[in-house]
Amino acid sequence: MTVRQSAKPPAVGEQLPLAYAWREGLSFNDFCGAGNAAVVQSLQQGVDGSGDQFIYLWGAPGVGKSHLLQAACERAAQQGRAVAYLPLAEFAEMPVEALDGLQSLSLVCLDDVQAVVGMAHWEEALFHLYNRLRDSGAVLLAAGDASPAGLTIELPDLRSRLGWGPVFRVQEPREDEKIHALQARARARGFDLPDEVARYLIRRSPRDMASLFALLDRLDQASLAQQRRLTIPFVRNLI
Repeated sequence: MTVRQSAKPPAVGEQLPLAYAWREGLSFNDFCGAGNAAVVQSLQQGVDGSGDQFIYLWGAPGVGKSHLLQAACERAAQQGRAVAYLPLAEFAEMPVEALDGLQSLSLVCLDDVQAVVGMAHWEEALFHLYNRLRDSGAVLLAAGDASPAGLTIELPDLRSRLGWGPVFRVQEPREDEKIHALQARARARGFDLPDEVARYLIRRSPRDMASLFALLDRLDQASLAQQRRLTIPFVRNLI
């Protein structure tokens, strides 16, 4: 997995050796699902500064929440803006000082909010982060596996903050939409992905788009190394 790192927030001493990074190459154009058009539009407007300052996404694992947050990071970074992407499931055991200074950035994306729910020090830190970002004008995009009302949050003020802006449920794309997205990514990388191979990948591997894109990239590298076209027998030997 390739990651791209934005400018870090101002250091608080030297105790924060953290990479606020995201997977490079994910974009809104890669994201499939007509049912999520309003979500994508709202995120694009938020990133571009013409929409809401706070947006919250929720949905089942694998529907694409992380993809959307990282696509937002990529879009903002391409505009030359300072960005931080924090998958809170990886930060939960770290000091909450990881959030210090984020208000100096243009965009902050918090993934896996549910991972720190119920941890009093993290809930309080997120509450104060929302307040600092509100005052600084930075955009905050957050995502979790449940809506703010559905999370077992102990701090009522944090639940309120999570719902400050629009709250969207991310819908899982249909199989045909996933095939279209995989084929579009393949074309962008300069190779063809036959319908039957795309369908085989979706039915024989993890169905979330992040995993499917990662698998497609791995298959592309293998086909180049072995000078082979992507066929079902070739793919079967690799997954």
